[in-house]
Amino acid sequence: MSENFNGKFAIAGFGMVTSQEIGISGRSLQVEAARLAIADAGLKREDIGGAIDLRRAGGGGERVWWSDAFPRVMGLPAKFYFCIGRGGALISLGIIAAAKFLELGIADYVVLAGAVSDWSQAQSAKAKARGRRGMGTMVQKEGYWGKPFGDAQPVSHHSFFASRHMHVYGTQSKHFGAIAVAQRKWAQMNPKAQMYGRPMTIEDHQNSPVLVYPYHLLDICQVSDGAVAVVLTLADRAKDCAREPIFVRGIGFGEAIDHLWWEKKNYTHLAVDTAKEQAFGQAGMELKDIDVAQLYDCFTGEVMFQLEDYGWCKKGEGGAFVEAGHTSPGGDVPVNTSGGLLSAYHYGDLTGLSEAIIQLRGEAGARQVKDARTCLVSGHGGEILSPGMCSIHTTLILGR
Repeated sequence: MSENFNGKFAIAGFGMVTSQEIGISGRSLQVEAARLAIADAGLKREDIGGAIDLRRAGGGGERVWWSDAFPRVMGLPAKFYFCIGRGGALISLGIIAAAKFLELGIADYVVLAGAVSDWSQAQSAKAKARGRRGMGTMVQKEGYWGKPFGDAQPVSHHSFFASRHMHVYGTQSKHFGAIAVAQRKWAQMNPKAQMYGRPMTIEDHQNSPVLVYPYHLLDICQVSDGAVAVVLTLADRAKDCAREPIFVRGIGFGEAIDHLWWEKKNYTHLAVDTAKEQAFGQAGMELKDIDVAQLYDCFTGEVMFQLEDYGWCKKGEGGAFVEAGHTSPGGDVPVNTSGGLLSAYHYGDLTGLSEAIIQLRGEAGARQVKDARTCLVSGHGGEILSPGMCSIHTTLILGR
């Protein structure tokens, strides 16, 4: 990628669909989000030269997906189409891929769209008593050894990171609860959030059932239906579109593969270091320059780890940092202002992307962060060993 990556590419259009109606396919949601994004940019379908399908697939196998490709359903004259994604890390991988096609002049505008239908699938499964998991049907990998030892769900192999953090740093369950409560406060200002109108106290968190120690039910993310799409183009071209562009300032990637996975440090840290260094280096920014953060929050522990790993607080102090109100509405480090995966909706890192665009456009209503000009969006997921850690971490910095 060229050295002047900062500000060279921009999001020109944005579309988002939330749904809790059984019978609407994920592909239909994806098509509608893409249609909205193209219209938001003031473009026509004939303008779209490329399409990328952002797929949030579980690390332990492949998700059952919808037949047919969304650009064909829409009649887009795409010169290329492919799928990309790893666990919940979608948008940074998609932007990097789309950017190269734009640089080469293969397309003027690329639409990137992702969708999930986990909620309706789970509801249908309950009705039919088939017992399908909320994460979708999984095909077990060869060599998978965890299931006989109790690794039946993602919470099974995320919980031991939280318990290790408790052992090393003295973290308590109430600290994880403080994260859940803070994000629920944000969700109460987001009418589209699944937990809108359902406030939570720390007592609610502590009294909710423990599913896999130390995680309570309220430490765990939502199961959702919905879709998010964006139109990416060169920054100069975006200035001629209908909406004020949101510029890509920096992108970075980290992998737990970079270290021996069995090192105990890896159970209290995420692979933030290189992702942060790359993204902030490209953007020419420091952490203090970030106005709002959308941190991947499949479980409360991931938020705590990132607050510490990015440097908003010292390692082991994430719980106290959140308890002090820094990340809550009115705090100095607004985090997951939609309610996040925990209280709003779970579209992988497209949840954070959507909220970043809404905040930077100044369209967040009651939850709007004043004078928000920069936003950090992180991605997370994609096990290299299952049961084991989610390996990939992505850092995306957007600005206006």
